[in-house]
Amino acid sequence: MNMCHALAEKAAEEGESPVGSVIVKDGVVIGEAWEKSRQLKDISRHAEMLAILDAVRRGADLSGATMYSNVEPCILCAYAIRHYRIGEVVYERPAGELGGTNPRFNVLTAEGVGPWGPPPVVTVI
Repeated sequence: MNMCHALAEKAAEEGESPVGSVIVKDGVVIGEAWEKSRQLKDISRHAEMLAILDAVRRGADLSGATMYSNVEPCILCAYAIRHYRIGEVVYERPAGELGGTNPRFNVLTAEGVGPWGPPPVVTVI
């Protein structure tokens, strides 16, 4: 989580929301990023999405990996997490009504979505 905080600081220095995300598999960082939606003028450039893209660019297999973020992944990021079958999500702060675990839009932890398989373990620290 310390890496997430350092990445979140970079985001804040760039005028972004202070969010950082790191993806780890078998003890190795396979993807990392910070928020860049304002800088890139693209609402989909959340830290979690960019960390996933970084891992994919590196040729990593994300299935079973652990994603760390200092903020709860939103419903957009939750969809990508489920698509790539990330096995665990660890975060500190809830994202509010658009968070991926919000009961109204429970994308991150919903059971029974056939193509996605089981939901990731979610740990709030």
